[in-house]
Amino acid sequence: MPKREMDFSVLVVTLMLVLTGIVVVFSASSYMATIKIGDPYYYFKKQIIGAVGGAVCMWFLSRFDYHLYPKLKWIILGVPVVMLLLVRFVPALAVTLNGSSRWLNLGFITIQPSEVAKFSVVVYLAVFLSDKRNDITKWKNGLIPLFLVVGAVCGLILAQPNFSMVMCIAIITFVMLFVGGANKWHLIGMCLLGVVAVGALIVLEPYRMERFTAFLDPWSDPSDSGYQLIQSFYALASGGFFGKGLGMSQQKLLFLPYGESDFIFSVFAEEFGFFGVLVLLSVYLFLIYRGVRIAMTCRDKLGSLMATGVTALIAVQVAINVAVVTGSIPPTGQTLPFISAGSSSLLMFMASIGVLMNVSKNCVKT
Repeated sequence: MPKREMDFSVLVVTLMLVLTGIVVVFSASSYMATIKIGDPYYYFKKQIIGAVGGAVCMWFLSRFDYHLYPKLKWIILGVPVVMLLLVRFVPALAVTLNGSSRWLNLGFITIQPSEVAKFSVVVYLAVFLSDKRNDITKWKNGLIPLFLVVGAVCGLILAQPNFSMVMCIAIITFVMLFVGGANKWHLIGMCLLGVVAVGALIVLEPYRMERFTAFLDPWSDPSDSGYQLIQSFYALASGGFFGKGLGMSQQKLLFLPYGESDFIFSVFAEEFGFFGVLVLLSVYLFLIYRGVRIAMTCRDKLGSLMATGVTALIAVQVAINVAVVTGSIPPTGQTLPFISAGSSSLLMFMASIGVLMNVSKNCVKT
């Protein structure tokens, strides 16, 4: 059957989110960047660079046949693994912030390898699950080889440390295994082991335990561990129904840490209010809906799993970010897709959309 046109609604919605992100990043960061860096346009310019690079990747991947990914899977996975190894074992190339070495300085560009790894794991899982569809219910030839590869990537990310990224990858892996036909009892066992492992990692690391207790009762330590979450609450509450207006947030005036990145949803809510939040979440839900439709109507297993992974990636990260800023889960440090400052994150999310659009060309028309 001839291929249909790509799903342009996905493109339109993505561009809407990216443009919104550029505007909100400037609003959220200009004062802070002026005080701390001396350039009010610092994050704004980086976001535009990420958007331009993301647009190029999105255009290329929307035209690059995803059926070629099985031949390239080890290259796609190997590139971020090499970058993670460089961050870990070549300190001169690593950029450390707040005790975490998560960025690789290549001289002409600084990139976050874990963002690339997250996208690469989605591609690897889609290829593996489509190739091993008859073995995925087994341990020896199915789950164990998969866990060894994904576990190695997660181990390098955890060493940075970046626990929240590992959690994100783990959830996406679970979703793709579920859709890929894994045994339900294996999945239940994985969940139980995951809960135990997460609990152990929280208890064994003081800063994670501090974040967890701050999430339970931020008011018990309002000037230290609970400070960021309390400032987020102030921003959310003061926005009202229609918000204070673009550029009028008060919490961005050095009250709310990471208001341009991890907590940009709080600044958005303060400036655009409950109504603006509903519109933004509706746009995300539409994008996720289209991703699900593409996954369900794709003519082949590889494309269906690829669309599933990309859609899960966006859905999981939106859910995590919103849950964090509203105090529903402990702080994690995950960005809001297409909106938060961070050129690596923006570039990789736009690249993921390129893959989704490419898969949409091989779908039954809906």
